[in-house]
Amino acid sequence: QVQLVESGGGLVQAGGSLRLSCAASRSIFSRHAMGWYRQAPGKQRELVATISSGGITNYADSVKGRFTISRDNALNTVYLQMNSLRPEDTAVYYCCASWVYWGQGTQVTVSS
Repeated sequence: QVQLVESGGGLVQAGGSLRLSCAASRSIFSRHAMGWYRQAPGKQRELVATISSGGITNYADSVKGRFTISRDNALNTVYLQMNSLRPEDTAVYYCCASWVYWGQGTQVTVSS
């Protein structure tokens, strides 16, 4: 069992930045593709970004050029740097490992 714990969410004004972190409980982290998803009230959970075990990244069109996903296998941690935030980025952000293990989510609220 892999446990994932997200942190770094909060309230920020439009145009601001936040950095989310997701720490995994086990050292097998390096073998997993990692992803960030988000779910806004009344909407389905949607992909934000993914990063393979080899570091290949993929982004939703809505966040390309603003968000950056990265990973530190030595620390069993994946990050999501979010810049130029918009009110429509407001959601609960979830970390996942190989789309099997999920964190509890962290709230990101962007005020206009």
